[in-house]
Amino acid sequence: MTHALPVLYSFRRCPYAMRARLAIQAAHQACELREIVLRDKAPEFLGVSPSGTVPMLLLPDGTVIDESLDIMRWALSQHDPEHWLEVDDGGWIARNDGPFKRSLDRYKYPTRFEKTDRLAEREKALAILDEYEERLAWSRCLFRATPSLADMAILPFVRQFASVDADWWSGLARPHVKRWLDEFVSSGRFDAVMLKYPKWQASDAPTLFGVA
Repeated sequence: MTHALPVLYSFRRCPYAMRARLAIQAAHQACELREIVLRDKAPEFLGVSPSGTVPMLLLPDGTVIDESLDIMRWALSQHDPEHWLEVDDGGWIARNDGPFKRSLDRYKYPTRFEKTDRLAEREKALAILDEYEERLAWSRCLFRATPSLADMAILPFVRQFASVDADWWSGLARPHVKRWLDEFVSSGRFDAVMLKYPKWQASDAPTLFGVA
């Protein structure tokens, strides 16, 4: 089946899906959004997704993009009004998706991993946040005064880290990282990509996303 618009299969709370939605929204790229429930994935989604994971973008020509960074870059290659792609992240996104995400998972879900010291993993993740803290002491965002691809690819994971133990995070002395995160979660863009949608079913009318 062909679609007039790209179709984004998403899950609201997933940080990978969140960053895909952020780029689509920034690019003003119209698409049809389909909210997937991870414990009960729609068969129509599984029928087109190679990995069965979100986010996944189905283009009108049948092309499937199922890596969140690839979705971000595709959307911004269509239109990049805020010049997110102009900044070379220097491997910071890879560090987020590798060591930081590994420690975040073991801190947030310690029972899923054998012989995991969740507090030690928290300290490993915090060491990476300390590098952000150093940069953010002299710059509003990681590389400049306005967000780039790196900021928006990384911030959903920092948000998840901060939410694991809100009391501990509240007492943490990392003012620049906290300011960076607070500005993100209090923004209109964050509100726009975090609207709640019901679980998608094939009989539903299309939900338009990405344009005002």
